[in-house]
Amino acid sequence: MHGTKEKRRRLPVVERRELIVEAAGRLFGERGYEGTPLDDVAAAAGVTKPVLYRHFDSKRDLYLALLARHRDDLPTFGEAMPDEGSQRERLRAVLDIWLAYVEAHSYAWKMLFRDTGGGPEVQAFRQEVHARARDVLAGMISSLSDGRIPAREVEPLAELMSMGMASLVLWWMENPGTSRGAMIDAMTRVWVGLVGLDS
Repeated sequence: MHGTKEKRRRLPVVERRELIVEAAGRLFGERGYEGTPLDDVAAAAGVTKPVLYRHFDSKRDLYLALLARHRDDLPTFGEAMPDEGSQRERLRAVLDIWLAYVEAHSYAWKMLFRDTGGGPEVQAFRQEVHARARDVLAGMISSLSDGRIPAREVEPLAELMSMGMASLVLWWMENPGTSRGAMIDAMTRVWVGLVGLDS
């Protein structure tokens, strides 16, 4: 009887890995790479350290897995733009989806733009994630501007928007009284001025 209960408590491998990743994300976001021992990650995830090592070889591998998840999620925002509606409505829909993601994965921005730990390999991976974000935004700028912005300006503008939006969401995390609607309105105002959207 007791053995049956124990078996029922065991989580599938995928679910256990997800618990570890979510716990690690929260801790890395709050404390940074250097301030997050794997013992604390294991405790927060409700697993033993040997179980954690079955999923990740090291703290660096776990940290990189979180950054890789964020990198791989980035293209989905451009793909989420609806086909119907005005340009402004379509943009607002994407911004709403992005901000929902930010709320669920706030650690990603802290890991990317506040944390500097982890050494050269981790820093290089942060730069790779940032480049992916810039590429996604460049695609959105080109799509929404319908060729009104010269090609040579698209990448610098994408960099400007990437860093500006990252700073804004970090500010939002520290000012949770600001509604998502206010955030969307503010960002829409900037995008309208940038690419000259229709109404």
